[in-house]
Amino acid sequence: MSSLIEMGQKAKDAAVVLATLSTPAKNKALLASADALLAAKAEILAKNKADVDAAVEAGIKGAFIDRLTLTEARLADMAEGLRQVAKLDDPVGEVLSMKTLDNGLVIGQKRVPMGVIGIIFEARPNVAADAFGLCLKAGSAVILRGGKEAFQTNRAVISALRGALAAEGLPEDCVQMVPDTANEMMRLSGYLDVLIPRGGAGLINSVVQNSTVPVIQTGVGNCHVYVDESADLEKAARIVINAKTQRPGVCNACESLLVHEAIAEKFMPEIGKALQERKVEIRGDEATQGLVSGAVPATEEDWATEYADYIISARVVKDIDEAIRHIRKYSTGHSEAIVTENYTNAQRFLNEVDAAAVYVNASTRFTDGGQFGFGAEIGISTQKLHARGPMGLKELTTTKYIIYGNGQIRE
Repeated sequence: MSSLIEMGQKAKDAAVVLATLSTPAKNKALLASADALLAAKAEILAKNKADVDAAVEAGIKGAFIDRLTLTEARLADMAEGLRQVAKLDDPVGEVLSMKTLDNGLVIGQKRVPMGVIGIIFEARPNVAADAFGLCLKAGSAVILRGGKEAFQTNRAVISALRGALAAEGLPEDCVQMVPDTANEMMRLSGYLDVLIPRGGAGLINSVVQNSTVPVIQTGVGNCHVYVDESADLEKAARIVINAKTQRPGVCNACESLLVHEAIAEKFMPEIGKALQERKVEIRGDEATQGLVSGAVPATEEDWATEYADYIISARVVKDIDEAIRHIRKYSTGHSEAIVTENYTNAQRFLNEVDAAAVYVNASTRFTDGGQFGFGAEIGISTQKLHARGPMGLKELTTTKYIIYGNGQIRE
């Protein structure tokens, strides 16, 4: 724990520098960091190969390996992500309001940095670069704890970023990596201002239950697509296939398909065949099993599961009311979609489904900071306090009141 306390103090010291750093200086550091990632390409990809090989040898497979793997293209995307953050408006210092009270006090509210942000994440090495870039632009230092499967990759990425900071005359400790267990990091009260877990349900629940640091929950994504009675079935098929298979290991992928009984006999066999051709296992209710050859029985646990893999649960529902009840019971509040040509049902779904992002006639895969035009993101918040949905720069700041007086005292 003593080493973590030392890291926490170094981060607090670095945060003091970042809090008053000009926007041009932050942008220059971000661009230098992007160049540093590409300059370290050979080292980063070599370390990533070692991590992937070790994971495969340990019996890990499927979507997890995809999340863990870096390629030249993905590394280039990481660098481009930093460049995009440099182009974003700087939220720090933005005055949100200003008014003059009857007593002459001028009171305002402005955005300020959080201070020190801790982030615990799992397999995706790109998170290290995204988190660093967003925290730097938001004026905060960051302490990162990645999953053990990506340890060597993350260390190489962070080493490159720290080198870029040093070359720009900034504290290397604006970004640090925890070498030890995440449990101790959860107790860094007094050093971390907020802790953000990014990963599966197990990680998020562990952090929420054990942390003494304030936590922003990011999203486990048990996301649904409901195909309504009036849906354009060709449009519905495109949406379901994209939402499930475009990248199944991410939190905004569709995990559960609901289909209105009036169209199930026509749609279910078609979508079932299309999903199976893409290697998706279908776990369905009795009606789905009768309509989709090869579908296996779904359990109660299946309805509540974020698979992050080529698996989908499927159910035939009586109407939109049953679809909404199902979603209310099993949704994690991340992203939900309806495919319909009925305006009333579309509005009902938007109004009655409680999630960070609710879609009409579009794939859930769009729930992403970049897709929403926010630039890179820390994650998707599924809670309702402070931040909800894609967490970009503004969500990584807090506010303070600024008050101008001229000798006023309280009577």
